[in-house]
Amino acid sequence: MKESRPSNTFRGLPLTSEQDSEIRHYIHIKERSGIPWDTPELAAMLADMLDPPELAAEERQSIDDSMRAEHATAQEGADAELLSPESGRDAT
Repeated sequence: MKESRPSNTFRGLPLTSEQDSEIRHYIHIKERSGIPWDTPELAAMLADMLDPPELAAEERQSIDDSMRAEHATAQEGADAELLSPESGRDAT
């Protein structure tokens, strides 16, 4: 996959490769349908990509809590695998 740089992204905007792909897909679908693609909807998509809305403190805390819980669960699984009596056996 090509590195995304303003010189090769939509309108030279600082987009990630995923964002650029999403914009180009949107335009492709509109063109195939014969619908104008340079619309307020596209402008809103670009605005969200370039300046994403801030998360509220509760949302940030909820995301942080979820990530901690997932990490703890993954760590417990890894610890259990290390302590398993079968983990030291040879597969042969």
